[in-house]
Amino acid sequence: MTSEPRARERATIEDVARAAAVSRQTVSNVVNAPERVAPETLERVRREIARLGFRPSRAAQQLKKERAGAWALEIDSRGFGRLGAVLDSFLVSLTTGSRRHGSHIVPFTAPDPADPIPSYEDLVASRIADGFVLTDTRHGDPRPAWLEANQVPYAAFGRVWDDPTVTSWVDVDGASGVDAAVRHLAHQGYNRIGFLGWPEGSPVGDDRRAGWAGATAELGLAHPEWNATAHQVLESASAAAGPLIDVLGRGGALVCASDALALGAWRVLIERGMRPGPDFGLVGFDDTDIADALDLTSLRQPLDEVADHVLHMLGIGAAPHAAATPGLLLIPELVVRSSSNPRGRPHEPEREVT
Repeated sequence: MTSEPRARERATIEDVARAAAVSRQTVSNVVNAPERVAPETLERVRREIARLGFRPSRAAQQLKKERAGAWALEIDSRGFGRLGAVLDSFLVSLTTGSRRHGSHIVPFTAPDPADPIPSYEDLVASRIADGFVLTDTRHGDPRPAWLEANQVPYAAFGRVWDDPTVTSWVDVDGASGVDAAVRHLAHQGYNRIGFLGWPEGSPVGDDRRAGWAGATAELGLAHPEWNATAHQVLESASAAAGPLIDVLGRGGALVCASDALALGAWRVLIERGMRPGPDFGLVGFDDTDIADALDLTSLRQPLDEVADHVLHMLGIGAAPHAAATPGLLLIPELVVRSSSNPRGRPHEPEREVT
């Protein structure tokens, strides 16, 4: 049984997809590229579009006719009032790279990050930008479906987690990076390796945790209980890291889902009288200023490369009758420093390409 949109509510692409028993991408193709859809499916979806009264945004259709040479990027989408180190660096890479691609970036904020679509509608209607760069993709993200339905070009830094048929994204393979970090620690002689991540439900955090679980299982070092979660706050990270470090003890090691979490673990190690590296291995993620200041081994995201691919996807996506490009996973780089050196010898940072 299919559910109907409530009276006087405008039908959405999800309503049509549910009624026709197809994906949101298929509905988008019926509206924007019907030649890609099998005749029987095309007829069924068009029938549901007519029955439900689904109408793509007229403003979105107008966007294709007048190009502004700009891509809009929503910032502060989670309402924290700050970008954070990774998104800050990505914005710089994107802005710099846009000049090479003959475009520019228009940052904007959504007054209600939980309901950002009105801000996207306003930008489309005003024709300030030709399309969008998405960041902070997450489960339940309403933006990709709306953009697909309205045929607005976009590319995301981050996978579109809820719809595998959408491929307009570039992401960093967190699982692969953490896998490499675990293997590096094991090679260094640490044989008790835990993981400090974010609470379950974060697709990025869950992906990184999966890398730890898979690598430790393959190496015969699996202990699922050596896993703790914390929020991206120093006090929370320290509180979660303390019991885990006590269980792992001297000679143990932690891979953390971010440098901020690694900083919390670092503080606990110092309080316990242990030296990061000689007494306990520690690896972060993102290679932020924290990692550089603490001489912390960390995984570096290739943000310049991400930005270049995102801009390339946008340029292709804005072209008439362009074929869909596949999503792209890039491998992070393990930057090795003293926090994963059990011998404690000072050395210049080296890079392990994973």
